[in-house]
Amino acid sequence: MKNKKVIVVGGGPAGMMAAITAAQRSDNVILIEKNTSLGEKLRITGGGRCNITNNSSPEEIMKNVITNSKFLYKSLHSFTSKELMKLMEENGCPLKVEKEQKVFPASEKSSEVIEVFHKLLKENKVKTYFQCEIKKILVENNKVVGIKTSNDQEFCCDAVIMATGGISYPHTGSTGEGYSICEKIGHDIIPLKPSLTSMIIKEKWLTDMMGISLRDIVMKTKIGNKSIAADGDLLFTHYGISGPAVFQLSTYLNKLILKEHILMVDFLPKVSQEELKDIFIAVEKSNKQISSLLMEYLPKKFFTELLSRLNISNNITLNQLNKKDRNRIIDNLKHFKITVTALRDIKYAIVTSGGINVKQVNPATMESKLIKDLFFAGELLDIDALTGGYNLQMAFSTGFIAGKSSVE
Repeated sequence: MKNKKVIVVGGGPAGMMAAITAAQRSDNVILIEKNTSLGEKLRITGGGRCNITNNSSPEEIMKNVITNSKFLYKSLHSFTSKELMKLMEENGCPLKVEKEQKVFPASEKSSEVIEVFHKLLKENKVKTYFQCEIKKILVENNKVVGIKTSNDQEFCCDAVIMATGGISYPHTGSTGEGYSICEKIGHDIIPLKPSLTSMIIKEKWLTDMMGISLRDIVMKTKIGNKSIAADGDLLFTHYGISGPAVFQLSTYLNKLILKEHILMVDFLPKVSQEELKDIFIAVEKSNKQISSLLMEYLPKKFFTELLSRLNISNNITLNQLNKKDRNRIIDNLKHFKITVTALRDIKYAIVTSGGINVKQVNPATMESKLIKDLFFAGELLDIDALTGGYNLQMAFSTGFIAGKSSVE
């Protein structure tokens, strides 16, 4: 019905998309945001560049969803990355596609993405309340009838869309109140865990390498009988390791109880072990120092400490290097071990894993199976994916379908 009143809680990507989509079909949509502005977390994604989506088919995107990919089939097909890209460009935000099909604003400014949503919210006459925090969803006879705010103000409505986000980056307003509010009215919350996050490691000498970055490595691990690999840069920090490869593997490790989990790092994935041996053998008769050779592959501070720990002199020449030590160096270049003791605290994670149990949500509409006219969108749900724009696309797609379904 044209005058169906919808309240959207949360002004992030999922909430803004839900409000716009609902308002295209109803003239009575309210967006409630606890911050003083919209899209705070969106503003900082990708270091402010905003990897808004991935230029891939819904099927390809689903392959990169780690948790509950099948649940997203309908929403990812209902509002695809192509449709999102078209929406952005038609509303004044030119885009560019980079490697791995990652999509960014051509300006590399997340503010331009947010400006598009501001424009669409205004055009569709969405009424926005800032610094307004929800305290309770009002339910009668298993049907939504309104919400109550933290200052005890009540809003009556026909439908509520919860898009309050996770608990990652709490300074952006993602403090997790949506979980407790939904739990109080019967929804199960899958335990919250950090995803796309850094790792704390055992090796103190590696944390002493803080600030050193190793380019284009491959990191592998084993979970049960499954081998998992990720590539990208590796950064040493004061607490452990960070970077794209680490983030990718964290989406799998957060399902485990971590004590001393081993990661294997290949510092030179483009050079095979046999090719490395040939390189060493080809120059072993020379007076070239081992440090001169390793300088071509690794930062000096790192390989100097590595050689020290292998009890091999940094100044030894290649013709003085025995076969056993040569093989030990090569083995460390190709199969370097790092011991993970924990993932970093969830407040530092890019994404929250866990949330509203999707078994209690209709995947075709994002409506609660427990309470009529209650809908969910975005990170509040138990869905998460690898890096590459997939998490934002899931937020936009679930926001779209929740907004559309809320007024049907």
